[in-house]
Formats: sequence, C-alpha cells, structure tokens
Amino acid sequence: MLKKIDMTDRPTVLVVDDEVRLLQTVKRVLNSEFEVLTASSAADAEAILEQENVTVILCDQKMPGQTGVEFLKMVRERWPDPVRMILSGYSDAEDIIAGVNDAGIFQYITKPWEPEELVKSIRGAAHLYKLQRQNQSVSVEMKLSGAALEKMVARKQAVVRGASGFDRILRAADSPLEDVCGAARKVAVYDLPVLITGDSGTGKELMARAIHYGSHRADSVFLAENCGALPDELLESELFGCKKGAYTGAYEDRIGLFEQADGGTIFLDEIGETSPSFQVKLLRVLQENEIRALGAKIRRPINVRVIAATNRDLAKEVAEGRFRRDLYYRLAGFELHLPPLRDRPMDIPLLIQKMLSELQAKLGKSVSEIDKKAMSVLRSYHWPGNVRELQNTLQRMMVLCEGDVITADLLPDYITSPGSASPDGEGLNALAKQPGCLKTRVEQLEEIIIRTSLQKHRGNISRVSEELGLSRVGLRGKIDRYGLSKYPE
Repeated sequence: MLKKIDMTDRPTVLVVDDEVRLLQTVKRVLNSEFEVLTASSAADAEAILEQENVTVILCDQKMPGQTGVEFLKMVRERWPDPVRMILSGYSDAEDIIAGVNDAGIFQYITKPWEPEELVKSIRGAAHLYKLQRQNQSVSVEMKLSGAALEKMVARKQAVVRGASGFDRILRAADSPLEDVCGAARKVAVYDLPVLITGDSGTGKELMARAIHYGSHRADSVFLAENCGALPDELLESELFGCKKGAYTGAYEDRIGLFEQADGGTIFLDEIGETSPSFQVKLLRVLQENEIRALGAKIRRPINVRVIAATNRDLAKEVAEGRFRRDLYYRLAGFELHLPPLRDRPMDIPLLIQKMLSELQAKLGKSVSEIDKKAMSVLRSYHWPGNVRELQNTLQRMMVLCEGDVITADLLPDYITSPGSASPDGEGLNALAKQPGCLKTRVEQLEEIIIRTSLQKHRGNISRVSEELGLSRVGLRGKIDRYGLSKYPE
C-alpha cells in the first residue's frame, strides 16, 4: 500500500556527504525551497530513510567505506521511491557512469557547482518524483476490479463536476465576469480549442475546468500542466510520454498526459512561457492529432480538447516574434479574457464570504464577518495579485483577529498607505483629495503606475521600460527614488 503523501508540502531532500562544511553550504542553498536533511555517513542516511519520506537523495561519490554509487545501489533496493543524484569532483566519471543503471541515478552533478543550477536540478528531480508517485497511484487504481473502479470513478466524477462548474466561479450579477461565463458556456458544447488570457491569479484553471465539465467530454478526464515550470525535455516527456532510455533518468516507459487525456481535455497553463522548439512540436501534435513519445518510432492518434492559458498578450508576442503565429491560431479557436479583480470590485464581498468560510475550517477560528470600513478599503484596492492576493491578505487578517469580526486596523500597510491606491476610479479620487502640492501628487501617481507595471511584468525591467516608454536607466532611477527595488529582474 502506498504511503499517503501531501504533494503540496515542500519536497524533502537528503544530502549525504562526510564534509560538514559542504553539507551546511548545500543546505543553505536549498533551504528556501526544500526541506533539507543532512547525513555525514551512510549509516546516518539509512537512519533518516527509516523515519522520513524523502523525495530526493543527493550523495557525494567519495565517502569513507563505500562510494556514493554503492550507497545509492543499496538505497534503490531498500527505498526505491526517492530520486537519486550523485555529486562528484572527479573529472574521470567512469565509475559513476558504469553504475548509473544499477543505482538508478537520475543525474550526475560535477563540482564546483553553481547554486542556481543545483536548485534547478533538485527541482527537476522533485518533479520526477511527483510524476512517479502519480503513475504508481494510477497503477494501484488500475488493479481494482472493474465494477469497483467504475463505481469509484462515477462518484469522483459526480463530486468533481459539482465542484468545477460555472456556478463555482463566484461573481455578482453586474460583474464583467458574467458575460465571460456566458460566452464560456456557449463554447463549452463545441469541440473547439480555447485560449484563456488574463493576469495571474484570475482563475484561468477554474474557468478551464468549468468548460470541460460543461462539454460532452465531462465524463472523461481533465488533466492540467504548467508549461512554464519545466525545461523542454521534461515538458515533452510529461505531455507526450517517453520510452525507457530516451534521456538520462528515463528508467521506464511513461505515458504522457496527452495519451492519458484521450477523449477528455488537457489544460496547458502558461503556454506563453514555452520555447520556440517546444512550440514547433506542440503545433505538429495539434495539426496531426498524433503524438510520438520521446525515443519512440511509432505515432499514436489522440482525441483531446486543448484549453491553453497565458498571462501574456500572445498577439503582441506573435507580432514581436516570440510566439509562433500558426500555433497561436491553433490554440485560439475561441478566446476568453478574464478581467482582473480591480475591474470587478462588486465580486469582492462574495469572494471574501467564501474565503472566510474556508479559512474558518482551515484555521479553526470563529471569525465570520468583516466590518464595513475594512470591506470598503478592500473593494477600492487595485489587487495586482488578484484573487490569490486577496486570499493571502484575508488569511493574514484572520490570523491576527482576536474577536469575531475583522476590522480595518488589521489591514496591511501596503493596502492602507496612499501609494497603494488604485490608479483609476475611486483610487484616483482618493489621490486627488490627498494633501500636498501638484508635484507631490503627480509623483504619487507615477509611483503607483510604475509599481503596477513592475508587478504585472514580475520585475522584468526591459518589459516595464518598453511599456512605459522609459529608458532602462531612467526607469532604474525612478525605482530607486520610490523604493521599488524589491521587485527583482
């Protein structure tokens, strides 16, 4: 029976090395993203593996008594689940290469290593672990009797369909989201590809699920993949599948998501982040309705509806040569744009009420109300992070709340400060009423515009300077003046 693992937890990395200083260095590099356990000997590592669910093992090749390859070979026999990686300072890697298959080593990292590259490698290994666990879960379900499996699937589908329809997309009667949902309902019944655009955190995956469960494919699977989170090789393997030995770490045949979703829907999030080479391969799949797994010679026909999403302006990306025009038209059979939360303040009370109910159960607190003053401020804030930011803000306020009602004094400073006012509607009116000379108030508006653009483009100076018509040097000067350097490039 598989251990139940919550994949929302931070992946656990076990680092094995007899050099204490190296252990400390690696732990410091990985600590921000992973739970890091360290062992200075094979015996210590075995004791940890007996007690902990480990995602990735990073082991040094040179250790007292045995090599890293020998240790990982033993680990593979006793604890086959963790992804195994080897670290070595030797230029002669023959011993490691010879032991790759026996020890099931996913990747060989040479010293000296770069911190960013090490983090990327561990991140890729953690994702491989997640995929392996998902495949194991599918295998377990496949072993159930046919009747039991049909009943289980039917129950799951009934629950998911009820929780994933258009009624789950909260909006007021006068919300601009109402028209978007109306259009989505109409296109759902037609087997067209759909492109959903909108800022991060506006609910693009929620909309994609609603379209799927409003279509004739509702009884088939809905699978999602974040295309911006994986390098090309892993993304191709995840979507199209791979044959054993197709690349380093491909120790078994893997069925891709396109094949798993046959008859259903696949949701490709952050499609605008993909590379030109991957775009060519995806275009071929969409044109021919066939996939070929990495390392395979035979193509397989597929019947999948594709819903893609991006927070970029793909038409602009096409015009500037960063996204293939032919792929854009393949994906945008019907385009839907989700308005940002700042354009639908009438939805905020509904969202807050739902979030309060969920947070009551999560935090075990009886807070169920928010006062009028706090609600007014939350409605007028511009919410660059959209629904996700609203949820995080509400969670923080609920944690700090000592009574049954959330009050305005619990609002964070970045929301209540004059500089956080929205540069439109009520925010402009509030800014116009602030004390100070015209120059001061114009600078406040300039700060708001630059902050909003930095948040929109995630700190990308080139994109912000292009959008605002400023030179990089001029933009840098304004960022320093207004103290906005917390937005990294």
